[in-house]
Amino acid sequence: MARRGKVVAGAVGNCVHVAGVSGFLALAEEIGCEPVFLGPANSVAAFADAVATHDPEIVGVSYRLTPDVLPGILASLKAELERRGLFHGRRYLFGGTPPTARVARGAGWFERAFTGFETTEEVIAFLKGEAGGGEEAPHPATQLERLRRNAPYPLLRHHFGLPTLRATVAGVREIALSKVVDVISLAPDQNAQECFFRPAEMDPALDGAGGVPVRTSEDLQLIYAASRCGNYPLLRIYSGTRDLVRWAEVALETIRNAWGAIPLCWYSELDGRSRRTVAEAVAENRETMRWYAQRGIPVEVNEAHHWSLREGHDALSVAMAYVAAYNARSVGVRHYIAQYMFNTPAGTHASMDLAKMLAKMEMIESLHREGFTSFRQVRAGLLHFAPDLDLAKGQLAASTMLALAMRPHIIHVVGFTEGDHAAQAEEVIESCKIVRGVLRNCLFGLPDMAADPAVQRRKRQLLDEARAIVDGIQTLGGGRPDALTDPETLALAMRAGVLDAPQLRGNPAVAGLAHTRTIDGAVHAVDPATRAALSEKERIGRLLPPRAAA
Repeated sequence: MARRGKVVAGAVGNCVHVAGVSGFLALAEEIGCEPVFLGPANSVAAFADAVATHDPEIVGVSYRLTPDVLPGILASLKAELERRGLFHGRRYLFGGTPPTARVARGAGWFERAFTGFETTEEVIAFLKGEAGGGEEAPHPATQLERLRRNAPYPLLRHHFGLPTLRATVAGVREIALSKVVDVISLAPDQNAQECFFRPAEMDPALDGAGGVPVRTSEDLQLIYAASRCGNYPLLRIYSGTRDLVRWAEVALETIRNAWGAIPLCWYSELDGRSRRTVAEAVAENRETMRWYAQRGIPVEVNEAHHWSLREGHDALSVAMAYVAAYNARSVGVRHYIAQYMFNTPAGTHASMDLAKMLAKMEMIESLHREGFTSFRQVRAGLLHFAPDLDLAKGQLAASTMLALAMRPHIIHVVGFTEGDHAAQAEEVIESCKIVRGVLRNCLFGLPDMAADPAVQRRKRQLLDEARAIVDGIQTLGGGRPDALTDPETLALAMRAGVLDAPQLRGNPAVAGLAHTRTIDGAVHAVDPATRAALSEKERIGRLLPPRAAA
């Protein structure tokens, strides 16, 4: 990271409150500045001495006590700096309470007065020189630009879609004005996802079920227009469950879709969200990934957690995370958003959950090459939230803290209300503020949970097991290099049971042989008779006798 200039900051006068100063300097250091902490209760002379000694680019003055005495302190400090020839050629900022900040603004020489209500992104933008004088910097229009501007702070994403268009438009505006969400993921209802281009096939009784009933391009344009305020959040939308390329075209034209989120095998006969066969879904989904790749738009492949949501064992989820990323790279995707869903299934222990995600990360990032890189997006598991909303708030905070061990680029915030109802705009905002509170306390200096020996043992085990699953798919494909990207081979892997999950039993697309069990917080494939854990070598060996590999 390129080094920036020095930042000197401390409390002036008799003020001893420096927690805000410390946090500000921590952010400064993270973006490459050289921080100098002056501590509490600096006299005017001591403050001026520090400026003379360190010659900083930015000077931070903090005061959180009675505002009545502050005008005299600030006037004395400015006079001393001017007398010693230290005042000009620097950027001055103030930090304090809202009342003291009003005094500082009135003094007329601070570029910005912070009160603690600002977002971390605003502080980072100030430090980078991208905003000043109370003016906001232009808001980045793409996901990659926004990531670069916010770094090292992750982007926050939240899904949103209410049963009426009017309520959704109003809610999007409210969320944008809050400035706490970087990316709003629009959730259209299932009618729109499956039948947007085939309106005659819609069931009017299901309008608004699962999201906003968008029916025309103009509906999407209204939603986008509502978001052009506040922090101008990026928008993205579900891929649709068929006609995915046409959906992609509309999404880009209307809401400037920040990235494409597409499954590999799902939205098919597997989950009943379209009538596509598995092979048809894989072929169409890959073409949609290619469409985004050709336009330089990032792609997220929602695959691995679908297996975990259906009680698939951990190794299967790890293997499919790899297969999904492999498919994205094969069609030319350059910037891949890897989603890591924690708390799924709900009984997973934190250590085993982290081990599973680290194994996914290692396999996905083994695919990094010039022209292909991934961004880590973490999220809490949808189904683990309790209907008791106070309890669920704690679950959201706990899941976020654990996920920070992944050093995420994006946090997909899941509303704490999900165990009871889809989040309203004010609940989206509250959920994101909970996550921002976790980040304020834990983003920097968190102990390395990934280094725990139990986590590392389980990660190594999962890597070995997941590779056995990948090998099983390739065996079914005759060992061809393109086996992992071949729609018919992936469909065959499901019919053979290599890819299978308990909740898919009875679905003609899969073998329906999978049995899993949570043991000490980890989900294992088990022998249906003994309930003992099976290694993938044993499990796949039962499914693919030696002649299958011949």
